[in-house]
Amino acid sequence: MDVTKIRRPDGMARITTKEQADAFIAEQIKLAQDEIGDKKVLLALSGGVDSSVVAALLIKAIGQQLVCVHVNHGLLRKGEPEQVIEVFRNNMNANLIYVDATDRFLDKLAGVTDPEQKRMIIGGEFIEVFAEEARKLDGIEFLAQGTIWPDVLESEAGIKAHHNAGGLPEDLDFELIEPVRILFKDEVRVVGKALGLPENMVERQPFPGPGLGVRCPGAITRDRLEAVRESDAILREEFAKAGLEGKVWQYFTVVPDFKSTGIKDGKRTFDWPCIIRAINTTDVVEVTVEHLDPALIDHLVQRITTEVPGINRVLYDYTPKPPATVEWE
Repeated sequence: MDVTKIRRPDGMARITTKEQADAFIAEQIKLAQDEIGDKKVLLALSGGVDSSVVAALLIKAIGQQLVCVHVNHGLLRKGEPEQVIEVFRNNMNANLIYVDATDRFLDKLAGVTDPEQKRMIIGGEFIEVFAEEARKLDGIEFLAQGTIWPDVLESEAGIKAHHNAGGLPEDLDFELIEPVRILFKDEVRVVGKALGLPENMVERQPFPGPGLGVRCPGAITRDRLEAVRESDAILREEFAKAGLEGKVWQYFTVVPDFKSTGIKDGKRTFDWPCIIRAINTTDVVEVTVEHLDPALIDHLVQRITTEVPGINRVLYDYTPKPPATVEWE
């Protein structure tokens, strides 16, 4: 099913130009101001495309009445918490609460190997942290969410439940504000650019809710998690230099919980492998593998094994979906 061809309730034309985006922004600002009045709105700001666009739009509409909460669970990519603070607090003067809950999350995850249990811990703990911050605030009557049109379609079709910041305790009974609910992802990106968000934030590749936790198979340890974060940063940097940023749908590294023998500086090592995955898709139902230039692979191997402590091998995942899935967990 090509969801991009489904007619939306109001029959609106697709947003493809800055002029259309500007008109949509003006309309949503007016609607938000009329609905919110002088009340306050709470938003879980992950730094992803949807929540970032909602934040930027509502900042224009209601300014300091929007309270953004950015929870760093320690499973974000390198530089992401700093970017959220820089863009929203420093550049947009957002009312931003930053919560570094790294120790809290990693302590809860210590020794947990089952992928589903890890996901439940990460999701449940996020809700707990967000709810704790919400209870500290006075006058919050609305909860903003980055719901987009495919989320609505999937929920209505019974394909999957849409959650966003759902699952909050009953005492936090907020009214929902969903400014980009009738947009597709590509339209959200156009609106984000019109709002002045940085290109690398608007074009951010898909990133799982549990973050790097699903790219650290087995029990998560701080040193192996750091190896995932650093190798991922090198991969993203080299893809950008090679002109692949924005052309490959998703690319990341995985560092599994087993080791192999290697040699470094003439001495035996017993370290982890780093697995590179780079894929393309239009619907995520089927995924093809991006075949990289051998020279780029050689360069990535050299950088990762030299610069990332604990890594002595680099492997490339050539498996499409099916039979594999996008993520390793």
